[in-house]
Amino acid sequence: MSVAGLEFALIILILVSAVITAMLRDTLASIIVFGAYSLGMAMLWVVFRAPDVGLTEAVVGAGVMTPLLLLAITKLGREDVERVFAKIRWGPLLGVSVLVVLLLLTVPALPEVGDPDSPTNTHVAPYYIENAYEETGFVNIVTAILVGYRGLDTFGEVTVVFAALVSVLAVLRREELI
Repeated sequence: MSVAGLEFALIILILVSAVITAMLRDTLASIIVFGAYSLGMAMLWVVFRAPDVGLTEAVVGAGVMTPLLLLAITKLGREDVERVFAKIRWGPLLGVSVLVVLLLLTVPALPEVGDPDSPTNTHVAPYYIENAYEETGFVNIVTAILVGYRGLDTFGEVTVVFAALVSVLAVLRREELI
């Protein structure tokens, strides 16, 4: 299978699992399909040559959120959760669907993955390679980019992982108290 075919298959998997997650009335089934969505996103990031983002998605999305949600429904009881999510809100679903279609219309304007003439390869990467050491003072170019140039983004990622860890610990600690 070509890279484009793999990308298309993963995007279809992601879209279908997202819609199924939103439409299912059974909470347990919805959580399981959400895990498939997260796994599809992780694989798509790897195909897009962003393994760090893919690994984070796999760990947080499939590895932390799915078990945490499963633990939550065992504590709440499936009937209580299903009653809360029994009605589908068609307005927000339609709004999200329109947004997804509009975003998908922009995809043809993106450069091909790995295109040597893309702005990332012709402007951004050469700038980082030439200036990262001098401008940031770091001796490792990866650290220079992640901390020096993408510091706020990296801080956001660390904050999300920290919040997920605190949530898991809070749920597990509460489990001990019950």
